[in-house]
Amino acid sequence: MGPSQALRGVPARSAQPRPRAAGRQTMAEFSQKRGKQRDEVLGSTVDFLLANARLVLGVGGAAVLGIATLAVKRLIDRATSPRDEDDAKGDTTRLEESWKELNLLTATPRQQPRPPPAALSQPVSPPDPSPAAPEGPTDTGPEMSLQLSSPVPLCLTFQEKLLAFEQTHVTIPAAHVALAKQLTGDIGLELQAYLRNKFPELPFGALVPGGPLYDGLQAGAAERVHILVPLVLEAGLWSLVPGADTVARDPRCWAVRRTQLEFRPRGSSPWDRFLVGGYLSSRVLLELLRKALASCVNWPAIGSLLGCLIRPSVAAEELLLDVQHERLELTVAVLLVVAGAGPEDPLLLAWPLEGLAGNLWLQDLYPAEAARLRVLDERDAGMRRRLLRLLCGVCRRHPSLRRLDRRHLTQVVLRLGEHEADWAEAALGARFLQALEALIDSLERASLPCQLNPSVNLFGSLRDEEIDALGFALFCGLQAPEWLL
Repeated sequence: MGPSQALRGVPARSAQPRPRAAGRQTMAEFSQKRGKQRDEVLGSTVDFLLANARLVLGVGGAAVLGIATLAVKRLIDRATSPRDEDDAKGDTTRLEESWKELNLLTATPRQQPRPPPAALSQPVSPPDPSPAAPEGPTDTGPEMSLQLSSPVPLCLTFQEKLLAFEQTHVTIPAAHVALAKQLTGDIGLELQAYLRNKFPELPFGALVPGGPLYDGLQAGAAERVHILVPLVLEAGLWSLVPGADTVARDPRCWAVRRTQLEFRPRGSSPWDRFLVGGYLSSRVLLELLRKALASCVNWPAIGSLLGCLIRPSVAAEELLLDVQHERLELTVAVLLVVAGAGPEDPLLLAWPLEGLAGNLWLQDLYPAEAARLRVLDERDAGMRRRLLRLLCGVCRRHPSLRRLDRRHLTQVVLRLGEHEADWAEAALGARFLQALEALIDSLERASLPCQLNPSVNLFGSLRDEEIDALGFALFCGLQAPEWLL
C-alpha cells in the first residue's frame, strides 16, 4: 500500500473509535436510567413503608424506620452504581455521612409507652391521631383489625376493688399463719422456762398464745401476736374492785386488792412484794418483767435455736419482741394478766396507764367481743369478721386513720351485725360504707360507747383536733371510697 493510500486511510482509522464512545455514552445513559428507575422503585417502597409505619408505629417509630431505610438504600446504591472518577474523592465524605446517619439512628429517642391510668375505673383516653396521617377515605382494613384487637380497659365496681384489696393487703397465706403460730408457741415455751428458773417463788401459770391471729381476725402481717402470762393468785386473798369505785374513777380499769390481812398477814403471799397501798400494782410487775426481758434473757441463743432473730423492743412502753424470720416478720406482745375465778369475771391486763390509774389493771374486752362476733357469724359466712379485717387493714394503711384501732372498729361492726340482716358477700361493699357512716356519726358526737361496758367512751381519750382530722379523712373516704383502697 502506497503512501497516498496510507495517508488516505488515516482518517478512516481515526474515525473508528467514535462508535465506541457513543456506545459508552449509551451504556451510561442506560445505567443512569436504570438507577433512576431503581430509585423510583425504592422511593415508592420507602414511601409505602413510612406511610404504613406511621399508622402502626407512630411518629417516633416511623422516623427510626425512615432513617434505617435511607441508610440501606444508600448502601445498595454504592454497591450497584458504576464507579465514577469522583468516587475515590467522595469515599471519605460518604463514610462521614454514614457515621452521621448511624449516630442519628442510635440517638433518636424511642417512643415511651404511655403510663397506666391511676385507677382501673378511670377511662383511658384514646391515642392522639398522627399529624402526618392522610385524611379522607382510605383503606382502613388493617386499622380496624388493630383497633378491634386492642384490649379494652376494665371498669371495676367498688365491691370488686374491695375484694381485690382484701386479697392483696388483708389476707395472710396459710403457710405464714402456721409459721407465725409455731414461732409464737416456741417463744412462749422458752419464756415460760426462763420465768420458772428466774423467779421460782412466783407462781406463773402456763403461757398462752392468743390474739387476732388465733381468732381469724388478723388483718395483714403487721398486727401483734399475744403471749399471755397469767398470774396465779391465792383464792380468798384477793378481790377485784371496779375502777369507778377507786380514787382514779376510771371505768376501764379494775383494782386487785389484798384481803384477809388479819389472818394472812403481808408476806404470806409471794405477790405481796408488789403491793402499793394494799393493791397489787401492775406498774411494778411490768418494770420487773421489762428488765428481765431486756437484759437477762439470752435472746440470740433462743433465736438461733428457733431459726430466727429475736430482739426486745426497749423503746416501747409495752413488752414487745420483734421477731425476724426469713419468711416473715412478727411482733409478739407479752401481756401479764389476772384472770378471775369465774367465767363472768373480767380478764385484766398489766398495761402502762398514766395518772392515778397507773397501778390499776386494764380490762381486756377483746376475748368477749371476738366470741360475740363468732356467734353472730354462725348464721352467715363470716362476713362480719371479714368486714372487721377490711376496716383494720384500711385504717392501718392510712396515716390519717391510724388513731382508729381495733377497739373502735369492733364496736361499729358489732352494732351493724346486730341491726343489719343482709350479710351476704355481695353486700360487703355496702356494709363497708355503712361502717364509715357510723364512724363519722360517732365522731360528730365525740362518743363511741363500748357495748360490753357502756360507761366507757372509746373516743374519750381523743383530742378535738384528732377527732376533726379523723372525721375529715372519713368524710373524704365516704365521698370517694376508692381513695381508701
